[in-house]
Amino acid sequence: MNVQFSKPKGFGEILDHTFRLSKNRFKDFFLIFLILLGPVYVLQALIELAAGVSFFRTFGTGETWLERVISSFSGEFSVEDGSEMNIAAELGTGLVGLISMILAPIAQAAILFALLHMRKNEEFTVKLVIKEAFSRFWPIIGSSLLFGLIVFGIVFVPIFIFGMLGIFGAAFLEPGIGVIVAGIVLILAFAVAVAYLLIRWSFYFGAAAVENNAPGLGRSWRLTKKRGWIILGLFIVLGLIIGIISAAFEFTFGLMLGNSVLYGMIVNVVTLFTSMLFAVAFGVIFFDLKTRHDAEDLNEMIDDYNTIQ
Repeated sequence: MNVQFSKPKGFGEILDHTFRLSKNRFKDFFLIFLILLGPVYVLQALIELAAGVSFFRTFGTGETWLERVISSFSGEFSVEDGSEMNIAAELGTGLVGLISMILAPIAQAAILFALLHMRKNEEFTVKLVIKEAFSRFWPIIGSSLLFGLIVFGIVFVPIFIFGMLGIFGAAFLEPGIGVIVAGIVLILAFAVAVAYLLIRWSFYFGAAAVENNAPGLGRSWRLTKKRGWIILGLFIVLGLIIGIISAAFEFTFGLMLGNSVLYGMIVNVVTLFTSMLFAVAFGVIFFDLKTRHDAEDLNEMIDDYNTIQ
């Protein structure tokens, strides 16, 4: 086994390993996402061009330059022939988004297979890991749909219930500082609880992809035992890093290009990079959890053997 994957890692070591792998194997990892999602983004650009959206620069209406930039992102803009962006283009963009939702998990699975080969000190090619990812297509998609239903059930259903209670409460209770503070505390507690549960189940993906253990929810729960809060912290840090990178590019090029086709292509390339970074981080955390769990199982077997002796 590769020494980089053979020992449990701390918080900082996981981040360091993620960035080193992303740097050293950038070509392979980025190519995986480019092959799978690149054509989808090209299709999106062609749909926007066919709808008449300017390639280089698109600005909306307004008295000042900043107002024109902002209005271009709110949909209040006209394309080159003076007509508004048509519904067909919007439907085409929605179709592109649906295709991306299907192919993105395959790209993430391919990264997992690449890391698995590296963990075993085996050579791999981009073509090989993509083929391996597609071999697990239905378990991955099925498990992801199940996870999506769970997310909907524990996030949106309670939000709807809380919203209805809030409406009725506002009608019958006198709003005050105490009620507002209690509501904020309740919302924060609910958000933390939901995030923790999703973290505990989120590694179903690795189990379904590389362990042939679909849907993998139970496996994920066992792997993340005693590590849920640390993983949540890692995801928060990664989210901040990815958010800062994305916001910097979107803000800079948005000011220069508006909501143009070129701007969309640049943002999509940045999205490929940040998605790759997150996929590598997810894989590093997953295999770190496997190392810890497998080591604990081995220690338990040794203890049982010593007890019998």
